[in-house]
Order: sequence, then structure tokens, then C-alpha cells
Amino acid sequence: MRYQQARFVRSAPTRQEFLDDGRPEVAFVGRSNVGKSSLLNRLLGRKSLARISTSPGKTRTVNYFLIESRFYFVDLPGFGYAKVGRKERQGWAKLMEDYFQHVQNRAHVIQLVDGKVGATELDIQASEYLSNLRCGRTVVATKMDRLRSNERARSLAGIRDQLALQEEPLIAFSARSGEGVKELWREINHFLQRLGGEVN
Repeated sequence: MRYQQARFVRSAPTRQEFLDDGRPEVAFVGRSNVGKSSLLNRLLGRKSLARISTSPGKTRTVNYFLIESRFYFVDLPGFGYAKVGRKERQGWAKLMEDYFQHVQNRAHVIQLVDGKVGATELDIQASEYLSNLRCGRTVVATKMDRLRSNERARSLAGIRDQLALQEEPLIAFSARSGEGVKELWREINHFLQRLGGEVN
């Protein structure tokens, strides 16, 4: 899929700069270096709409991308990168908390978990927090192309168990091969249909 009207709009370092125009928002969250930028680019059929860095913790603001003038993809700061100071990590956590309080039921959350690593303690803590929000949630296991065929089912079952997923979807995804793109768009469109912003 490629959407002609997908463009970067704003980086918001503080709550005062969050967008508030009533459009639905699909928010992507996960540990640093989990592959958020690669996933966003693959979903939109672009090579560099979202910047990819080999340095974990590169995203430090709430980044908005307007899709087809109908809704936003929102790239949230990665969490859990140990090489930054404690004060900065706390600042990132506060920014994310402010974002979710701000957007409330206008957002659907896509939580990314590294499929090769599995769910870490930080992923579990984030899952517990996200499951209590007034937002729907889809969990995506990234980098699945790095797993052997006999490792895939075990990885997915482990993530589902560790995050205590029941009704919530768990999608196997690879930015390299495109696996999971259709399934993730299906979940996003289910959310958008409820708010009148479906992509055709």
C-alpha cells in the first residue's frame, strides 16, 4: 500500500504543542529500537517518511503524520533506553502520560514488541498501563523475519502469555518482508470505521 497524502506535520515536545483538531489518532509505542520507524514506513509504502536511526532512543518527541487528511499516525517516544539519564527517561514517560490523557478515546494504540527478544519486563509494565487506558489496543511482534520457522509459534505464544492478551489481537510483522501489513491495516481500519475515518 502507498498513500499519496502521507506527510509529517509536527514534532511536539510538550503537551501544549499536541494537535487537537478532532481527527482520530493511531499511536505507536514500544521500547527503543523495536522498529517503530521501519514499521511506519512499511505501512505507508515509503522509504523514509519516518526517520530510522541505528541509535536507540532517537524519537524524543510526539511526532504526527497526517494520512489522507483523515487521521494521524503518532510516533511516540521509545521507552526503556538505559543510556540516557534518569531525568530524561522520566521526562519521556511524563510526555507519554500527557499524550494519552490528552487524546483519550480518539486514539487506538499499537504496542510494538520485539518478536526475537520477546516481551521484557518493560513491555509488560507498558502493557499493564496501556490496557487500563480508554483506548483500543493492538499488539505487534516486530522483526519476525529474524526468527526460524520453528521459533515463531513459541515467540508469539510467549508474548501473548507474558502480556496476558486475551481478546486483543497479536500480529506477526516484518518491515523487511511485509508480513503483517494487511492484518495491521485491517485492525487500524476497524478503529477508523467506528470514528468515520476509514481508508478505502
